[in-house]
Amino acid sequence: MNAILIGIIVANVLISYKGFNDISFFRKYEFHIGSIRAGEQIRMISSGFLHVDIAHLVFNMLTLYFFAPVVFSYLGAFSFVLVYFGSLIFGSLLTMLLHKEDYSYRAVGASGAVTGVLYSAILLRPDMMLGLFFIIPIPAYLFGIVYLLYSIYGMKAKNDNIGHTAHFGGAIGGYLITLLRDPQLLEEHTLMVVLLAIPIVILFGMEKMGKL
Repeated sequence: MNAILIGIIVANVLISYKGFNDISFFRKYEFHIGSIRAGEQIRMISSGFLHVDIAHLVFNMLTLYFFAPVVFSYLGAFSFVLVYFGSLIFGSLLTMLLHKEDYSYRAVGASGAVTGVLYSAILLRPDMMLGLFFIIPIPAYLFGIVYLLYSIYGMKAKNDNIGHTAHFGGAIGGYLITLLRDPQLLEEHTLMVVLLAIPIVILFGMEKMGKL
């Protein structure tokens, strides 16, 4: 396993474990709109290394473990780091944009960064098959489209505690950074690039119309 990937996973495990056992540490570094608007921008990154519980941590790290090698293989280590941290920041920025007036909004998790890596892998290998719930085979590109549409629904419904906005922001980050690092994908996988852009266009269209 790549040393960079190991380092990111270890950092997530150690920081999350500290947060599990130290509520003041957790509160100090979680994503919190009010605190960020008061000047604590570090939370936009630190929150990506905290998790709610073991299940949340394990799911994110397993997803990262399965899909990071695709990005490493096609784009290299430097681009992987760009995709991971760029997607984390994209997720935080989109969350700030769409929840800026909700000063009590809180969130944690590497989901934005991990979703960015997942979408980068889908762009690079749209022909690969994913295991929905680790069991049901589904084409990667179809999963990507359905996942983003589900995230829009979750953002609109606001009926769970999942950070759908960070997921979506991370996906956008992974999508854009991957295309910038490998623009040939626009020619090689044109249809997939267009299909994966549709939910992104829908999201910003709904935001413009005040439907979110």
